This record gives sequence, structure tokens and C-alpha cells, in this order.
Amino acid sequence: MSAVLEKTNEATVPGASEYLTFRLGNEEYGIDILKVQEIRGYEPPTRVANAPAFIKGVSNLRGTIVPIIDMRLRFACPSAEYNQLTVAIILNLHDRVVGMVVDSVSDVIELADEQVRPAPEVESAIDARCIRGLGAVGERMLILLDIERLMSGPDMGLVLSAG
Repeated sequence: MSAVLEKTNEATVPGASEYLTFRLGNEEYGIDILKVQEIRGYEPPTRVANAPAFIKGVSNLRGTIVPIIDMRLRFACPSAEYNQLTVAIILNLHDRVVGMVVDSVSDVIELADEQVRPAPEVESAIDARCIRGLGAVGERMLILLDIERLMSGPDMGLVLSAG
């Protein structure tokens, strides 16, 4: 169940960006589609000794060892069961491949700049610097993540180099 996403270099509307949307518990999030390599059904990874609880382990993806992060645990969400909707979003960040487990993937949406609002400063399990803003799509509100900043934070236990 591997779906490779066809990436575009430009959004179809000037000043707009495309986001892959996904759910964690009752919240809906969006990440830059250009950071997404593929979406795969969840398969239990090989556990890594002494890793933080949210690092579920590593998987072998066509010869590449990929750390797998459970975003529910990372964001202190109530734990949900792994089911047929649970997926791993495979990301390409700074030429490093990382997987993140989410409850489900919704769709790809395009947001114009005027649809994105600054995030309010509230106490959260997510560092405010890792939130690009809130995207308004009809009645839906998406938390737009800066996934590179989030995954390269010192508390993530990952080493992502920019060079």
C-alpha cells in the first residue's frame, strides 16, 4: 500500500502552497507537500534501544534505514490504536529520510497566503516555532507545521544536517 506522491515545483495559484493534511486524534494538521516522499501503510518498525518513547524504531525502506516517529506520542495525544487507517508519512528533510506515524491522511489542499493566519500563543505540546500558522478551509482549521524545524529540534533525538 505504497502511494508515491507526484510533486510539483509550483502551486497552481501564485502565492499558494500545497499541504498534505493528516489527523492526530481530533486535530487536523498540514505539512508542505514538497517534503513528502510517500505514504505507506503502518508496519511495526524494529525497536531501537534507549530511544525516546516517541521514536518507534527504524524501518528498511528499499535499502534506506528510516527512523519512525509516532507523532501521537510526540504531541502527547491520547494513545490511539494502530488500525487500517494508520499510516507512515515518509519525509525527505535535508536529504535525510524520516517516517512519521499519524492516525490517517486526509487529502492534499492548496492554501492561498490569505487563508493562513498566525497561530495564537498558547501552551502546547508543540513548540510555537514549529507552527507555520493556522489554515482556514471552509469550516476546517488546520495546524500547519514547519516539519523540518519540528523534526530537527534537539528534543527529537534525530540528527538532520543542513549540508
